[in-house]
Amino acid sequence: MADLQREIALEFVRVTEAAALRSSRWLGLGDKDGVDKAASDAMRGMLDLIAIRGTVIIGEGLKDRAPMLHIDEKVGNWREHAPEVDIAVDPVDGTRLVANGLPNAISIMAAGAKGSLMSIPSFYMHKLACGPQLRGKLDINRSVAENLSVAAAVLRKSVKDLTVTILDRERHRELIAEVRRAGARIRLIGDGDVAGAIATAISFDSGNADICLGIGGAPEAVLTAAALSCLGGEIQTRFYFGNTEERALVERAGLDPDAVYRTEDLARGEDIIFAATGVTGGEFLQGVSFGSHQATTHSVVMRSKYKTVRYIKAIHNLNYKTIPSRERNQEEFV
Repeated sequence: MADLQREIALEFVRVTEAAALRSSRWLGLGDKDGVDKAASDAMRGMLDLIAIRGTVIIGEGLKDRAPMLHIDEKVGNWREHAPEVDIAVDPVDGTRLVANGLPNAISIMAAGAKGSLMSIPSFYMHKLACGPQLRGKLDINRSVAENLSVAAAVLRKSVKDLTVTILDRERHRELIAEVRRAGARIRLIGDGDVAGAIATAISFDSGNADICLGIGGAPEAVLTAAALSCLGGEIQTRFYFGNTEERALVERAGLDPDAVYRTEDLARGEDIIFAATGVTGGEFLQGVSFGSHQATTHSVVMRSKYKTVRYIKAIHNLNYKTIPSRERNQEEFV
């Protein structure tokens, strides 16, 4: 794969921009499927234009029956000599957020050389994510109190000054209680644990979280690993099984159901690209905004080889801006 990153990194930003623009038209309309369908169709249409032979390794359709890109789907123009690429996508991480007009939804995709992204036949995973300073210092198998104590020592601050991001879910009641007993601060998020995990590796003027903990989607774990491989951070994961059939799926795939899978297991090699565009505004990326005959998007693209992070602000003239629809086989105005 001859310098895949340099050739197509910005093309992937155009993919997430298109998904964000199309899905943002559904802001606050209360229709999660409409959000997902619009973003997925835009992604498919834009990916068709890129000179790759891509295979979707990670998608969410299996978990929540969403109308999005499915595992083993072929994307790209598949021209001769085009590089073979693994693709991981979440057209909108936080469809409920967009549907309800809430912040922190983003459109995401990651890519790497064939065989670089791990295919995970499970719906959910335990996760621990952190930034570069804590990489290699924490252990998902330790207690919450132990990890917070280590983090505080490494970061040279008190446990009470640490901030932990956790998805606001009933399954996390005991986890939240453990963090509170340890004395750390908690930032609860409604959805979008990819952005929450990435935030541990990016410094914001307002102050970001130090650790992201909890049970979340397995597809999002791979996307998070792709981003953190570019940022120097870390994610550690273990499978979480809701029933015996899910455990059996992992075993049939030849994976150890009790193992810890880390960043380098989920996203391997130096050819990883991560791209994201904000759909609704949040700490990580600003959302899509509409003005008089124009729309503004805010995106990020990262490369693992050189740890490059680029933020891109784009202004789209809505009198000219079109996005290809795979479903309707035509170019459409935003």
